[in-house]
Amino acid sequence: MHNIPNLITLGRILLVPLTVWLIISEAYGAAFLAFVIAGASDGVDGFLARRFDWRTELGAYLDPLADKSLLVSVYVTLGFLKVVPAWLVITIVSRDVLIVGAVLLSRIMHKPVKVAPLMVSKANTLAQILFAVAVLGVAAAGNHLEALVNYGSIPVALLTAASGAAYLVAWLRHMAETPPEDMKQ
Repeated sequence: MHNIPNLITLGRILLVPLTVWLIISEAYGAAFLAFVIAGASDGVDGFLARRFDWRTELGAYLDPLADKSLLVSVYVTLGFLKVVPAWLVITIVSRDVLIVGAVLLSRIMHKPVKVAPLMVSKANTLAQILFAVAVLGVAAAGNHLEALVNYGSIPVALLTAASGAAYLVAWLRHMAETPPEDMKQ
């Protein structure tokens, strides 16, 4: 039973290519529905893992992978189709590459860092999700996206940049203060 949250998370990962295909096909209503189902599954798997103490090490890796895969894939696809501006996609993807690169570099340097979500990061993720939902929903309704994209892109980009900067500062502190594992006594 404790693997149920992991199975739900795997289902969310499987929704990524479907959602991308639906966006590319301009089936925005179905893409909106797939994205909302993926978002709801994130809440369900998290609730089950916490409520019944079904947390697993695999789930600790799969859950953020599923979240990032979905968000990055949706934004890259919307950017490719010129639904959202390229600069926003570059900002979002660059932040995630920065974080993954920092974690990998710290491991290579034998100074592993534990990445815990910061409050600004949670706000950033929420903003990215809400903006993607809004864009897909408005596109599904057949309405013009220009005003939504023009005004919605700015707070998403600012929160993304602030989150990336916060992680970078925390990582730099960690790297300056932490001796390599092979030098610890």
